[in-house]
Amino acid sequence: MKQLVFIFAFLLITSWAYAHLGTITGTVTDQTTRQPLAGVTVQLTGLGRATVTNELGQFRFDHLPAAPYRIELSHLGYASLQKEVTVLDDQTIAVTISLSTAPVALGEVTVSALRAHDQQLISNLDIRLRPIVNSQEILRLVPGLFIGQHAGGGKAEQIFLRGFDLDHGTDIRLTVDGMPVNMVSHAHGQGYADLHFVIPELVEGVDFKKGPYQTDKGNLATAGWVDFRTRTVLDRSFAKLEAGQFNTYRAVAGLDLLNLNRTQSTPRPATSQSAYLAGEYSYSDSYFDNPQQFNRVNVLGKYHGHLGASTNLTLTGSTFWSRWNHSGQIPDRAVDAGLIGWFGSIDPTEGGKTSRTNANVQLITVTPRNHTIRNQFYYSHYAFELYSNFTFFKTDTVNGDQIRQKERRNLFGYTGSYSTRTAIGRSQWTTTLGAQYRQDITRGSELSRTRDRVVTLNPVQYGNVNEINAALYADELIQLSSRFSLNAGLRYDLFRSQYTDLLAIPVTARSATQGILSPKLNLYYTASPSLQLYLNTGRGFHSNDVRVVVPQNGREILPAAYGTDLGVLVKPLPRLLINAAAWYLWLEQEFVYVGDEGVVEPSGRSRRLGIDLSARYQLTRTLYADLDLNTARPRALGVEAGQNYLPLAPMFTSAGGLSLQTSTGLSGSVRYRYLADRPANEDNSLVARGYFVNDLQLNYARKHYQLGMSVQNLFNVRWKETQFATESRLQNETAPVDEIHFTPGTPFFARLSLTYFW
Repeated sequence: MKQLVFIFAFLLITSWAYAHLGTITGTVTDQTTRQPLAGVTVQLTGLGRATVTNELGQFRFDHLPAAPYRIELSHLGYASLQKEVTVLDDQTIAVTISLSTAPVALGEVTVSALRAHDQQLISNLDIRLRPIVNSQEILRLVPGLFIGQHAGGGKAEQIFLRGFDLDHGTDIRLTVDGMPVNMVSHAHGQGYADLHFVIPELVEGVDFKKGPYQTDKGNLATAGWVDFRTRTVLDRSFAKLEAGQFNTYRAVAGLDLLNLNRTQSTPRPATSQSAYLAGEYSYSDSYFDNPQQFNRVNVLGKYHGHLGASTNLTLTGSTFWSRWNHSGQIPDRAVDAGLIGWFGSIDPTEGGKTSRTNANVQLITVTPRNHTIRNQFYYSHYAFELYSNFTFFKTDTVNGDQIRQKERRNLFGYTGSYSTRTAIGRSQWTTTLGAQYRQDITRGSELSRTRDRVVTLNPVQYGNVNEINAALYADELIQLSSRFSLNAGLRYDLFRSQYTDLLAIPVTARSATQGILSPKLNLYYTASPSLQLYLNTGRGFHSNDVRVVVPQNGREILPAAYGTDLGVLVKPLPRLLINAAAWYLWLEQEFVYVGDEGVVEPSGRSRRLGIDLSARYQLTRTLYADLDLNTARPRALGVEAGQNYLPLAPMFTSAGGLSLQTSTGLSGSVRYRYLADRPANEDNSLVARGYFVNDLQLNYARKHYQLGMSVQNLFNVRWKETQFATESRLQNETAPVDEIHFTPGTPFFARLSLTYFW
């Protein structure tokens, strides 16, 4: 009985004490666009209490004694701000604060303990300092990621990261505003990811993480993942014209449809809405002897509105179309013998066309108890047709070895999550439960042998794909103290894959089902605002092509990847920020579908380990330097030494440069990228030669216009952008030859641009 009386008295006293405490709530917005800012660090000076704004730009401090308080707000790319607030007993004080953009100052950047698991300071710094000038530069923002184009600009780029030749996206998960870019069981290759439907001027931010450590990232996120965020609102309308060498032209425009952002002197409430429409047209003959005749059209519309004080809605629709010719890969011997030039081709009839139309609906609700509910629905209609010739006359000495890869696809899905934030003692617990669903329905997935892009000689593969990926996950982020946080998660993915072979007699449909469990554990220790240590561990996977899954009857068709990162984020000097990590990644047995041949090839276990180093240094108030160094040691396991190299896997890469940002409107950058020599086959008898290329970007901006100049390959070096060890036969040769085939990189390529704002 005494214990019950004591508990009752304690609760009564506690409730009486809390009853006379006050609360501060607030909303933080961008001063120009009046849109909420998520991820802003908000601190109560001298109390050691801090938080970050949620998706609606909101923050909250409870249980505050009556007193005056100073609120400090900081966000990368915005001027820091302090605000005085007085709290009274039993009252909630609501404030609305606007932050103005400001030049990036590395001295003000701190290593945050609040967002240790998802902060990417380097990525946000880069996009502020290095304006994106073309679609390829979007991917190059990720430290250590290299790309190569080998089909004239219309085909998705080949991607290299962390000792992986990722082909066109097999082991990297790419999304735009949360909508998947990768195409599973694609006619050309697993995970094919074509980002050319993104208009570069509309990219607002890039989130990324290397390794399989994020619970909400599932299929293909083994080497890492990248999510591109497009602008929610245009701060002003614009029109841009570009012209350059090789008969290159480009026009892009963005129009603020609701005309709400023209007058900034009168603040608008957070319930305002915005909408814009943007379009792009590009044409180029490129630098090849065979004119590329590249055409691309992009159109995007976006609406953002606040459905009440706690819910916002974003609707995005876009369409993309492209057509081109390309010169393909050419053999060293043909260039050395003078049969063709450096920019020549063996089969001038290669080329293709592709299109993609997207609809994306995102709904975010923050409840009065600060619970966050996210719902996203997306749909894509996609078409692809590609003509290639890799071996010339090896298989068919009369007609040649040209192939057609073709498909039409409907892709739709749902992504949802429910997050709560709870205080237990001095610790903060963020619990997230999520569900994801994706279905790909492909009609007429084709591989055929053709001639001159018009004659079909022999169908090799022709069928329909129906692939479902459903997933559930639970994730816990625990801020145990102001210095130590822990993230643990568990994810389960279930795949059902069906393939209907339309060439079989009778037509047959076969299916297979398999699931995989992926645990994650991440630890972060923030010793000070200048030093953070972290350990990331996790299991990930990439699915295999359905044409691999069905023959294996669902066995061993979801190969797992086990990864570990041990890293440090440190500011040894006020204006120097360094991120370094030692990493390890192990992949188990898998089966590979070779889209160019229509066959299944087994590959064994492999492991990769290496070191990543990124540094950002502010030399002066206006001059910034950046450097990325990445090493990797990729090897096949269970294979004799000397025969265990992984073809085309990069072993050393580096990128960096100087960026200038002045208050007079002048900005620019000089950059380099270096890819070292690497094995082109398993025994390293053929070597893919490295390259060192420089680029230049200059801009001069005034209130209503901007002049720009970009130069690729500033010193006009001769380099090979992509390389392959391929056995081919030229028309007059008696036997095939195994050697390096390559696509030449761009020569000196200058473009001028004029942008008008209103």
